[in-house]
Amino acid sequence: MPKIWKSKNFLLSLCRNMKTILRNICLLVVCTTASALYAGESIDILLQHPVTATANITLLVQDLESGEVIDAFREKNVAPPASVMKLLPTATALETLGPDYRFSTYIEYSGTIEGGVLKGDLYVRGTGDPTLGSQKVGDRNLLNRWVRAIREADIRRIEGQVIADLSYFDADAINPGWIWEDIGNYYAPGIYALSYMDNTMNVVLRSGPVGSVAEVQYTNPEVPGIQFDNHIRCTTITHDGAFVHGAAYNYTRYLTGSVPSNQGSFGVQGDLPNPGLLLVQHLTKKLEENGITTTAEPTYHAEADGKPRTLLYTWQSPPLSEIIMETNIHSNNMYAESLFRTFGSRYTVPCTIHNSADFEKDYWLRRGVDIRSARIVDGCGLAPQDALSAETLVQLLTYMYRSKNSDAFYASLPVSGQTGTLRTLLKDTELDGKVHAKSGTIAATKNFAGYIELPNGKTWVFAVMVSFGNGKAKQIQKVIGDYLLDLYTTKGK
Repeated sequence: MPKIWKSKNFLLSLCRNMKTILRNICLLVVCTTASALYAGESIDILLQHPVTATANITLLVQDLESGEVIDAFREKNVAPPASVMKLLPTATALETLGPDYRFSTYIEYSGTIEGGVLKGDLYVRGTGDPTLGSQKVGDRNLLNRWVRAIREADIRRIEGQVIADLSYFDADAINPGWIWEDIGNYYAPGIYALSYMDNTMNVVLRSGPVGSVAEVQYTNPEVPGIQFDNHIRCTTITHDGAFVHGAAYNYTRYLTGSVPSNQGSFGVQGDLPNPGLLLVQHLTKKLEENGITTTAEPTYHAEADGKPRTLLYTWQSPPLSEIIMETNIHSNNMYAESLFRTFGSRYTVPCTIHNSADFEKDYWLRRGVDIRSARIVDGCGLAPQDALSAETLVQLLTYMYRSKNSDAFYASLPVSGQTGTLRTLLKDTELDGKVHAKSGTIAATKNFAGYIELPNGKTWVFAVMVSFGNGKAKQIQKVIGDYLLDLYTTKGK
């Protein structure tokens, strides 16, 4: 073979090797530069800590006024938001309904009133008010007010039924995205057009010796027809490890798990199988206590019966601003879901879960919030299919800060070290009282999204989401707190 041919092969080989060498040098420079960007910076606290190093992390911190990115990491990636999801329905409700909006519940009747006798049925028609009989927000004396209104209509006897009209929402009271582990517990109640007493009952047990089955003593409130398939064991644990499972409208509740032994009475909370029916049962009893008799048992209608009705009385909820404050500060799932379900009425009645999700997504897209990557299954964040990115949350929070409803929205957020679900976050640090944010917590997941007030009068808007960490949620919270504090110390002062 000629020497020149060998020379050409050598040169070609050399060129190929040079390309590889140059490519490796470029990669080395890029990697070194990237490491230099993170070396000694706040985000290393998340990326290198054993609890969060292998977690799914998406975060974005921006200057609220200028839009300058203070810190970012995979900000477009979606993650399970948990209760941070509540920012969407509370913001949507404020923007579409206004902070002074009040839910209405209608007392109506069919037939005629003659000589003090209602010859027809009395209806309680709901439109999603979560505060009826609530221990959180609202007037607990509502039944007495309703009885007074009925007496003032000259009704002394009802020759018909007292009926709970649930037709404003469809019959899909349990979100299909929720899992069996949650359904039936107090934090995952069915959502109906008529809520009552926070849709929650307290199951009072008697805790006995280790290994015994805890005895069900009674429920508060008393629920006519309720039955329990009870498998709760008394064990050596020191906390409440019991669960309540059951479906909407079904009066059998399955009790599983364990409670501390030899504790006497021990309460476990579950949902009401049909809060609207319980409401009219209590109303009927209150009517009879006040001399207004009925001739039939109270009942409920999941769908409108089509009978002509006359409006007798309208009950209104506290203002939406109070409802939203309870929703965000105490992370109230039932309130968040009730708000979420009402959005579907913009498309059709009865309201549906799918219409609510579509309305919420379309609304924010039209206002410039890039929510295209989001998965919206519910309003409270309980569905494991929910997904949001840090970027979407920051865009939403930026919009709300500039909204005419910003005061009500800002006031609804817990404050670090002081209130609600943030009362332990950054307590007794420089950021105590300076972070206004919504938290989200599920197993091995902790998220925060909100605002950080700086000493110079500026504000940061942020979202930090850490899911599937190598530890408990409270451990992840500590790492996130350290990260926020370090970022504030190095870049916020």
